[in-house]
Amino acid sequence: MGDSPAEQHKHEDAEDVVELILRDHRTMEDLFREMRSVDADREAALHRLADLLIAHAEAEEAEVYPVLRRYRQVDEEDVEHSVEEHTEGNEALLALLEAGAPGGEDWDEKLEALVQAVNHHLDEEERSLINDTRENVGSGRRAELGRAFARARRDQLASAPGRLENVRRIVKEAAGPSGS
Repeated sequence: MGDSPAEQHKHEDAEDVVELILRDHRTMEDLFREMRSVDADREAALHRLADLLIAHAEAEEAEVYPVLRRYRQVDEEDVEHSVEEHTEGNEALLALLEAGAPGGEDWDEKLEALVQAVNHHLDEEERSLINDTRENVGSGRRAELGRAFARARRDQLASAPGRLENVRRIVKEAAGPSGS
């Protein structure tokens, strides 16, 4: 027997790329709160954030952004700017991963730089690309994108992408041949 309309809508939301991306954004914000709390396991929260941040960005760049570039109503400059902001977030993540134990003065400073870089990106992406996608990409296509995004994200997460050496590699590759 088929799903009721409400159940079907719930399934569509679970696959909608917009909803999946927004869910990750809220999780990142929750992890930032945890990382700021002296009562939390800040190092564990950092590792969860690092994995999610890298997996999320890599999945967006591999599966979502190339498709959005083909939509007239989606500004390609917004897509390129989001890629640049992923790089800035990755650089701030690397600085925090290299800062030593949580709670030190340098660690807290690097955490705030990461929070600022990522929150700036989340805000801009939600106001531009996410809204453009919601308004201009049909629900069926958003569901296809959601499944591709979720699959790429899951595959990334399986490799623990927030490992220090992997983040170093990603930052170095983004810097190009002149970045040593």
